Amino acid sequence: MRIGILGTGTLAAGLGEGWARAGHEVVIGGRSRAKAESLAERLGHGVLAVPPREVVTGRDAVLLAVSWDGVEDALKLVGAADGVLDGTPLIDPTNAVAHGVGTLLTGQGESMAERIAGLAPGAGVVKAFHLFPAAQWTSPPDAGGPRVTVAMCGDDTAALSVVGELVRDAGGIPATLGALDRVRQLEEVAGFVIGLAFAGFDPNSAVPQVPVARDRGSAQG
Repeated sequence: MRIGILGTGTLAAGLGEGWARAGHEVVIGGRSRAKAESLAERLGHGVLAVPPREVVTGRDAVLLAVSWDGVEDALKLVGAADGVLDGTPLIDPTNAVAHGVGTLLTGQGESMAERIAGLAPGAGVVKAFHLFPAAQWTSPPDAGGPRVTVAMCGDDTAALSVVGELVRDAGGIPATLGALDRVRQLEEVAGFVIGLAFAGFDPNSAVPQVPVARDRGSAQG
């Protein structure tokens, strides 16, 4: 696939490395051309640094790898309001939570993914990759560790299918929770995990071990 990554931070590096290693064509861009060029050079595998508008033009998927409070500026930078992302799967891994506390900073009943959908008309927004640190995606899928489940939400079934494939290529297992009207639930889970971790508790110990149904086909992306 032709993948655009908008942002130059740790998640851009982690997923960019994983996808480039899987053979995808990856381009990176952001506010700083120098940072994009430095990251592209570090990742290798043919990854290129391009101007922000080119990050989203003619791509099979775009990762919005910026902080939640930088989303609006990043989408303005690429002209999202003009419909440049129309029909493009747009992956939202953002967490709008208070640092060290985990409470959501979006409005009552609002989600970041739905806000992004409003800022990028026509884009197939998919919430994904928001629960794991960037380092999760830097090891090859066959490195021997257990595969993690990446919960996703989205309204566009075609976009969910594309993102599901990218989850697998990064070493995860895609699981679609529902449409964007359920995405705030996913974002609350991130707050739950972050709050426990900063309070000194292992979030894994707070999740009950529930038997998994044998037929999981309906949950897979």
